[in-house]
Amino acid sequence: MPKIGAVVITLNEGARLRSTVEQLCATLPGDADIIVVDDGSTDDSTKFLSENRRIQLLCTGNVGTARTRNLAVQHTSAEVIVFLDAHVNLPGGWWEPMLELLDQTGAGAVAPAVSDIEEPDRKAFGVGFKGPDLSVEWLRQNGGEPYRVPLLPWCCTAVRRDIFQTIGGFDEDMIRWGGIDVELSLRLWLLGYELWLAPQVEVFHFFRHARPYPVEWSWVIHNRLRTAFLHFSLERVTQVVKTLSTHQGFAAAVALAIARDIAARRGELAAQRVHDDQWFFERFGPLGGNKPTDSESSLLKESGSKKGGSE
Repeated sequence: MPKIGAVVITLNEGARLRSTVEQLCATLPGDADIIVVDDGSTDDSTKFLSENRRIQLLCTGNVGTARTRNLAVQHTSAEVIVFLDAHVNLPGGWWEPMLELLDQTGAGAVAPAVSDIEEPDRKAFGVGFKGPDLSVEWLRQNGGEPYRVPLLPWCCTAVRRDIFQTIGGFDEDMIRWGGIDVELSLRLWLLGYELWLAPQVEVFHFFRHARPYPVEWSWVIHNRLRTAFLHFSLERVTQVVKTLSTHQGFAAAVALAIARDIAARRGELAAQRVHDDQWFFERFGPLGGNKPTDSESSLLKESGSKKGGSE
């Protein structure tokens, strides 16, 4: 088995971080690296890590999901990187079928089924686009054997280090939170890699009702716009922009997008691309309606009630 590097990003996760770390220590091989990146917590939730010599603790200051994950990868030489949220429950042997799937030709990344910690009967099997605003939805099971899915959640996803480095890791011009996993999943497919689901593995995830950190709605809109600008045809970009333009925070999101050199990045990716967005949607279905997911509806409601769009 190749060496594993487990990466956990945390921000005010409280006691759930300790539970996640303890389960990683109990279930991973003894030679696995476990890296926790604290992106500016104020709740002392990472204090206990000073007692655990097996854990590498890195501290950053609210730089966001993409940058913290990329930083963590630089601190391990492991051949397989597993990205995890700081609020998951992990059964024994959870990683073995995922690593076996990574050995398949063309497998770029692998994720397990994800269940709700509080309601275990609620299970999800990968992620798909839900509408032209690039909202997403959890998918139902499509068989008992491993199969390909359009997008992965990255709350527990394994990727080979060489592939991760070849594609440039997470896009560090994506802002803080929202859609970062979607962009990387889509990029992997378009660059010729496959995303696989291991339905026989079940990981439990805590779906919270409120986040312990602020999220600006303009960040979420920006990240969706950037995903479309980087990977979609002009016609599909127009559709996404038209749909997102009705949301609060759209103007601020456009200003954020203009400040970043999207054109150069789009050209760079186009030169490397094996498939285009038309191929992707022909394979996994067209964009549907634009009703947000439950979590995004909650965020939109909160952001609409406060000036500036923060949670």
